Amino acid sequence: MANFERRVVVTGMGTLSCVGNSVPDFWAALVAGKCGIGEITRFDATDFKTKIAGEIKNYEFESHFSIKEARRMDLFCQYAVIAADEALESSNLPRNLREAKDLDLTRVGVLVSSGVGGLKVLCEQHQLMLEKGPSRLSPLVIPMMISDIASGNISIRTGAGGPNYGIVTACSTATHSIGEAFWCIKRDDADVMLAGGAEAPILPIAVAGFSQMHALSSRNDDPQHASRPFDRDRDGFVMSEGAGVLVLEELEHAKRRGAPIFAEVVGFGASGDAYHITSPTPDGSGAARAMRMALRHANLNPDEIDYINAHGTSTGLNDKFETLAIKSVFGDRPQCAISSTKGTTGHALGAAGGLESIACVQAIRTSTVPPTINYTTPDPECDLDVTPNAARQRDIRTALNCNLGFGGHNGVVIFQRYEA
Repeated sequence: MANFERRVVVTGMGTLSCVGNSVPDFWAALVAGKCGIGEITRFDATDFKTKIAGEIKNYEFESHFSIKEARRMDLFCQYAVIAADEALESSNLPRNLREAKDLDLTRVGVLVSSGVGGLKVLCEQHQLMLEKGPSRLSPLVIPMMISDIASGNISIRTGAGGPNYGIVTACSTATHSIGEAFWCIKRDDADVMLAGGAEAPILPIAVAGFSQMHALSSRNDDPQHASRPFDRDRDGFVMSEGAGVLVLEELEHAKRRGAPIFAEVVGFGASGDAYHITSPTPDGSGAARAMRMALRHANLNPDEIDYINAHGTSTGLNDKFETLAIKSVFGDRPQCAISSTKGTTGHALGAAGGLESIACVQAIRTSTVPPTINYTTPDPECDLDVTPNAARQRDIRTALNCNLGFGGHNGVVIFQRYEA
């Protein structure tokens, strides 16, 4: 029977990003405004309109799985597994949950998703088929490319036998995954959920596809300043990669095993724009509905939100319409702090909500608002105080993460300082 009085807390976090391969490094870079964007090295981008991206540096997988295991996983799935490992360790749980004492594995679930899934495997195997014929394809091409396989691999590796699935909602994928994992615990289907997103989209097909939509920045001569959320001179987002995974846990379960409690999840909202495949609603009403739903579930008033991590992609339409959404919920001059961390990290698509949810939790823990970097020229249509260029100290009890995806998918998760 559902028991919606159950409280859900964050007891672990793990990440890989273009600015750091652990939560401490990631957070330090956000606060310092350290940009992780540079020239693309994964392929020859000479003939591409956009030649920049946020690539993970110093990537090492050997301490997590063997070369054979790595070859059986697309890069996005490797990222998901590594972030999940860090999240479990920070939650005082073993990577292999079968080794944990008094842990009912049927009550541990996984909801770690991807917006585009195994695009690298798909492209490589398709090229192999064209060159050498269909008989040369890997027998694992399908299970390596499907978007739900991150959850599947994490479940198989850890022994987690509870709810296990993936959600695909483009750039709001990880946020929806965290929100639905929250409800899995609230309705008593699980006690622990690994939740978040992973993405490895820095590939010719993805860069060319987004470029043809005129969605990407072409500021190739200045990659460190290319992603500039809410700035008047923004010219598109900068694609990046990575993973962000949280361990969500029912409060009493966490207390019984002495787990660290980093924050509490108190609200989740989701809505559809019902408008356009790429553009948000011009009045921001779709995103605003998701914000109001999350506030309602959290039993909070708008003036009780202390920090908003905005989607803030650095595209013309998103930043303008998201500004309207925030104003419609929080007033023309919101009292809460606001920032977009995509100036630092670029846009990790389906992983963005995982990374930015971790940023919200860290903002609560450290009373620090990470800045919106590369903000130099105010835009009258984006006239919010977005914490330009330098972090600020502020008491943050409650933080809201907002992500919007192609197809009109809107997701909002609210985190709060844990208080007994």
